[in-house]
Amino acid sequence: GANIKFENISVGATENALLASVKADGVTVLSNCAIEPEVIDLVNFLKKIGAKIKVKGRKITIYGQIKPRNISHKVICDRIELGTYIIGGALASKSIKLLNIDSYLLKKEIGILKKMGVKMKVQKNKIEVFKSKNIKCIYLVTEPYPGFPTDLQAQIMILMTQANGISKIKENIFENRFMHVPELNRMGAKIKIQNNIAYIYGPCNLTGAEVMATDLRASV
Repeated sequence: GANIKFENISVGATENALLASVKADGVTVLSNCAIEPEVIDLVNFLKKIGAKIKVKGRKITIYGQIKPRNISHKVICDRIELGTYIIGGALASKSIKLLNIDSYLLKKEIGILKKMGVKMKVQKNKIEVFKSKNIKCIYLVTEPYPGFPTDLQAQIMILMTQANGISKIKENIFENRFMHVPELNRMGAKIKIQNNIAYIYGPCNLTGAEVMATDLRASV
């Protein structure tokens, strides 16, 4: 066991340290942890198989080694994938139904999309999205959970190209997370970058072009 304080909030670092700590002797204390739903789902899984874990804010304490037991666990839905389909549905579809989901995981993001003018009917385990016109501009800042996720930044930027006015996104998580902007501009978008802020001028017509996928979220 060890006392570990992460310099930066990181989902991957938190999850890997959690997995190591349940096999370590003694008590491990992790500070400045990521608390995304995926991390909490992993904690719940580890508790089921015998781990003793306490979560308080961004501090996670893990006690001793576990003696694993057979359990059943259903992984939570992918909230980034869900958000991607909501945005895609608003732009391209007459209507789409997203089933077997947990809308609470995307509560903040759904509120932002509704504020922008995305039309949807939200239930606990189902969301219906309708093609949305008259999209409104907005200012967003990417932050660790429970803030707006950087993994939805590229997708919502597409929605902003159809908004009336100038939208802004401030990227606070990753450097070089705007590499998709030149590719979108090839397709007719009007986006300018100043330091870690993107200015999206809308609405604009997008047309087909040969582009490069810079990362998973940008390519989708």
